[in-house]
Amino acid sequence: MATWLVTIAQLPTEDPAARMRVLRTLESLGAAVMREGAYILPHSAANRQALEALADYVGKSAGSAQVLEVHASSEAQQESFQRLFDRSARYEALIKNVESLRVGFGHSDPSAISRVLHKQRREFDAIAALDFFPTPARARAEQALAEVSAAVKQLRFAGATPAALSAGESLQRRKWATRKPPWADRLACAWLVRRFVDPEATLLWLDKNDALPAGAVGFAFEGAHFAPDATRVAYEEMLVRLDLQKNPALVKIGSIVHFLEMGGEPVPEAAGVQTLLHGAQRRAPRAEEWLAEAEKTFDLLFEAYYDPARKA
Repeated sequence: MATWLVTIAQLPTEDPAARMRVLRTLESLGAAVMREGAYILPHSAANRQALEALADYVGKSAGSAQVLEVHASSEAQQESFQRLFDRSARYEALIKNVESLRVGFGHSDPSAISRVLHKQRREFDAIAALDFFPTPARARAEQALAEVSAAVKQLRFAGATPAALSAGESLQRRKWATRKPPWADRLACAWLVRRFVDPEATLLWLDKNDALPAGAVGFAFEGAHFAPDATRVAYEEMLVRLDLQKNPALVKIGSIVHFLEMGGEPVPEAAGVQTLLHGAQRRAPRAEEWLAEAEKTFDLLFEAYYDPARKA
């Protein structure tokens, strides 16, 4: 039978912050509550190390904790321990949220639906990371995400014909337009234009049904001159068509933008960038102000990734 780690703790009562820190740590490890003051986890070297460090912290915070290694006394008890870690209800809630996105098909902006779907995919990853004993609900959640993701991708890219630029057409001193609301791809494209294409470009933020102004270069919406497709976000399209893909720093930023918009291969820095962009939105809710804040993030990313020895 499997081995378990049981932590018996008397948490500090005179230090609410320390008490909350202990409880949040147990939650982040995926520990189940057996009863008040008793928490259980499957045995692993990583779990033992984390729990012993936590017990040491509790002891230094005017509490006490012991980590015990135990074995189930019977198959029935083993099964009862495993049921404490059943994540089925969380998967089922996620499936409902994912399927509810279909209500917006044909009515809501597919890009906005895609962003919500990306959040649900991150929620799935968070649940799965602590799913020690997977049930069929996990597979159903994976299938729901895959099916709705495919449907959203079809909505985003079916039937949209990108506008064309004439051969040799100048991109200097032009108006560049995209649609509201801004998010990673649109913000990154706007930053790329100002930083590497035309610092004097005029940027326009169009409402959903606004037509592209005459003479303007459209980006990051269906039918624009630089539009996303099933495999690339608009930022990546710009890199290729403007011959900027030889710059490794810009390509690295593209991988972050791609993950934030379309998912796929995880990028460690993406979560931090997402947090910064949300912070920029709260500080400056108007599109122009939001871009001004977001440009600081992309400037710092470029400086962090830029290697003069590999200058394109």
